[in-house]
Amino acid sequence: MSGAPFDVLPPRGKELPVVVEIPHAGVDVAPAFMPDVLASARAIGRDADLHVDELYGTAHELGASVLVARASRYVADLNRDERDYDSQAVEGGPATHSPRGVGWRLTTEGERSLAAPLRRAAFEERMREVYRPYHACLRELIRDKVERFGLAVVLAAHSMPSLGRALHADRGNTRADVVPGTQGRTTAHARFIDTVDAHARQALLSVAHDDPYKGGFTTQHYGRPKEGVHVVQVELARRLYMDEATLCRIPGRFEVMRAWCGELVAKLGRAALT
Repeated sequence: MSGAPFDVLPPRGKELPVVVEIPHAGVDVAPAFMPDVLASARAIGRDADLHVDELYGTAHELGASVLVARASRYVADLNRDERDYDSQAVEGGPATHSPRGVGWRLTTEGERSLAAPLRRAAFEERMREVYRPYHACLRELIRDKVERFGLAVVLAAHSMPSLGRALHADRGNTRADVVPGTQGRTTAHARFIDTVDAHARQALLSVAHDDPYKGGFTTQHYGRPKEGVHVVQVELARRLYMDEATLCRIPGRFEVMRAWCGELVAKLGRAALT
């Protein structure tokens, strides 16, 4: 890795009770982890949420706190439970079927991404150096918002392939433009979920709640509306802003979606302060 496994961008100006969490934008693989990673550079890029950190590039200027992963999900998938792995991913792991848990062993195209099951010590190093510090930071950001405002709104920012891939349950299906994931509207108050929905529809974007993503570990683990913590995972179809073959931003479209993402952060902030 070129540096720290994640970046934290503090809010500028008037602070909002919003945390933008971006766990899959990173593509870095530290030298210590490289020997175990079999995935190609293209696979690492295709399975990252490329450019999502740039889409939300104005979020901290609008008053949100931003947490951005720089480590590739092939090092550790930060939107999975730390215990989500199997014996083919980690030596001594459970005999379950978890090819893309916290330790990915298959790409979304079904190709091997690990040269062999990780040694326990190698897996623990990933957890110690990347996974646990990231979630400790996220917990602190959420706690600070709750202490200051009485609540926290976490926008778990993601992107998704526009078509379901080989190992996806919706293989070959065209996905909606925007997928808010809230585990059946249980991880956030309705006003935040409805804010995402309305913002998308106002831009004439199609919306499908929880389909095909209901929200991963961040949404399930931290979303506790009764305790003042509201989490909405927002998946954007990559066709909206990038060429999925070349992995490059599409001029014009990218700027439109960047403005859309900034406006969403601002609207969630206003909804939280109402």
